[in-house]
Amino acid sequence: MDPGQFFAASRLVIVAGKGGVGKTTVSAALARAAAIAGLTTLLVEVEGKSGLAAIFGREPLAYREVVLAKGGSPPGSAEVRGRTLTPDDALLEYLRDHGLARLSKRLVSSGVLDVVATAVPGIRDILVLGKVKQIERAAAAGAGDAPDLVVLDAPAAGHAITFLQSARGLVDAVRVGPIRTQASEVLEMLTDPGRCSVVLVTMPEETPVNELIDTAYRLEDRVGVSLGPVVVNGLYPTVEGMDSDPREAAARASAELRSGEAEALAAAAGFRRMRTALQREQVARLAERLPLPQIRLPFLFEADLGRAQLDRLAGELVAGIEGLTDLSSASGAPR
Repeated sequence: MDPGQFFAASRLVIVAGKGGVGKTTVSAALARAAAIAGLTTLLVEVEGKSGLAAIFGREPLAYREVVLAKGGSPPGSAEVRGRTLTPDDALLEYLRDHGLARLSKRLVSSGVLDVVATAVPGIRDILVLGKVKQIERAAAAGAGDAPDLVVLDAPAAGHAITFLQSARGLVDAVRVGPIRTQASEVLEMLTDPGRCSVVLVTMPEETPVNELIDTAYRLEDRVGVSLGPVVVNGLYPTVEGMDSDPREAAARASAELRSGEAEALAAAAGFRRMRTALQREQVARLAERLPLPQIRLPFLFEADLGRAQLDRLAGELVAGIEGLTDLSSASGAPR
């Protein structure tokens, strides 16, 4: 599949997964891959301190939009922008836009929002999603400096379900008024495949795979979102010769091993074989339990991720997208 076609299929891509599976890194790589495909992309974090900006070598994100990566490198690529969204800031902007600037400051400083959030579960999430909806609508209309694509780094899997389910909960609980209107419009966005899709991220390990499968079915049943391909992150590449005896291999290479090196090499090879077998088993189990296409990303052995590593992962994502047969194989909820 053409990457441009893939990224143009939905104006909002929500990236979700269990904490520790590399969800934030995948969000950044997706944004960079979309930009390489020529789409100006806005990368949004909703919990703060996710490290998104650091991957691009930038300062922590704020509510105001900033450029994380300029366009033009490689030729034809577009910008990646970034911002963070918080309920307080979203409420302040909403009230300012409706001529209630003084009231907005009092509400936040007095802690009224915390009281309302306790009384009306899901109100904080709907404030954030309402702002996301506003950005998505601007993208649809091609308004001003609106991005072509929004990539949202969602909360970790457990909170992601309640985060995305907040709109449906409020539609069911609130019968009239601006809260219901906002929730209804957010729900319309989340359930429209042309506007929104969810990319789930996992690692090839039993617990993350189990949680991803559960999250996928719960998102389909409770929210009705369109699921894109699953990103399996952190795969160890296959290395030839893991079954070789270290001493024999050293002899063939006319090399000498110091004391203890043969044992250490044998132990490392044993771990690599075990890890490879484990990930092969979990990837196969995921494919059997969740009939969605997979895009696989390699494990990076660098301690810190920067632009070079990000661009490598973006390239791997592009290659994985190109390997998808058509749009129907890249989206759609599990059955």
